[in-house]
Amino acid sequence: MNRLVYLLFIVFLSSGCSLNKNSSFWSSSKVIEQDKEIDTKIVDEKKIFLKNKILIKEFNPKLEIKLDKNLFSKNRVADLTNNNGRLSFNRNLNRTSRYKFSKIKNFYQSEPEISFYKENIIFFDNKGSILNFDNNSKLIWEKNYYSKSEKKLFPILQFANNGEFLIVADNIAKYYLMNIETGELVWMKNNIAPFNSQIKIFKDRFYIIDFSNTLRCFSLKDGSEIWNVKTQNSLIKSQKKLSLVIVKDIIFFNNSIGDISAANLNTGELLWQLPTQNSLIYESTFSLETSDIITDNKNLFFSNNNNQLFSIDINTGNFKWKIDVNSSLRSTIVGDILFSISNEGYLFLIDKSSGNIIRITDLFNKFKIKKRNLIEPTGFVIGSNNIYLSTNNGRLLIVDISTGKTISVLKIDNDKILRPLINNQNLYTVKDKAIIKLN
Repeated sequence: MNRLVYLLFIVFLSSGCSLNKNSSFWSSSKVIEQDKEIDTKIVDEKKIFLKNKILIKEFNPKLEIKLDKNLFSKNRVADLTNNNGRLSFNRNLNRTSRYKFSKIKNFYQSEPEISFYKENIIFFDNKGSILNFDNNSKLIWEKNYYSKSEKKLFPILQFANNGEFLIVADNIAKYYLMNIETGELVWMKNNIAPFNSQIKIFKDRFYIIDFSNTLRCFSLKDGSEIWNVKTQNSLIKSQKKLSLVIVKDIIFFNNSIGDISAANLNTGELLWQLPTQNSLIYESTFSLETSDIITDNKNLFFSNNNNQLFSIDINTGNFKWKIDVNSSLRSTIVGDILFSISNEGYLFLIDKSSGNIIRITDLFNKFKIKKRNLIEPTGFVIGSNNIYLSTNNGRLLIVDISTGKTISVLKIDNDKILRPLINNQNLYTVKDKAIIKLN
């Protein structure tokens, strides 16, 4: 009965995408347009630190920072900490090409993400076909393990790989393991609820959260459940993807009502749980959107669209500090600085130890005032000298790290594009009907 209810729920919420039979893998390379809308703004220099005020204005805008020239992350995409860090990437991004598929109808309600394996790209189409192709557009393999009726549910897939196996989990409650070299199915299982989170692989196990706000630990060998941790469920199921981080023998995760929990990685024993939202205003959690949790292996950092950015001690589960930053985007740590971008388009540089705000700059001042209220950032990544920020109106902003000023705005599309990712000195983003490669 539960299974039937969840499937009916998914039929209502889900739709997907399919390959365009008339398209090739990558379209011919095209020159990227510069967005020419400019709205200048004059600001005054402020004092060095500012705390505990809701801000939609600049602060210390003339302050320049210099990052250590050797301070780069070794992770191209992310690791168990979710912290992308600063990547060695400095390209002109003057050309773009696309791999097209038919439109994902509910793209705004899902957060699919490319998976990278060596120099290859792994993604899916509207009927659950998994595609593995290389950087030169050559299709390595294509596999589909869904029945005819399941394909009609247009599954949205999430991926994780350990260089040998690819874990796939979806929003119709299926999860399975594939040989990443061949695409052959190793095993396939069904869960009692659809999945809605990142997947983390650690040694011979993997971890994922489902729509019932339950963290589940599965065996990589055969997909059997080893343990689970149930947290408080909510009436309305958020489409915001939940997140997990792993530090030593502890896994930290959030749920759809804003609780942060810590559990023993091996046994599933709940170590602590920290509510971040007032239970007296529980109804507000229906619209809650939280960022991914990130960690520096000592503290957890995450924010939400309720003007809250937190630092939490991983050992005690206590707040270290809280400041008013309105952001549902994943932050990034580089050295001692936490980079966060608010939903209103302001770049915050924050001292990660104290929570002091070092600088705030307006990244959207290139947009006309009438239009900027409709524009939202969707994610960012930090390169050698620049920050690359995507938006819901198909723009990619290139921001100078040192000054915090927007250097240029590239017109990639007219619709939403997702958080950019860097691999093999190319930048990738996803829209509702294409993977976009910039170089």
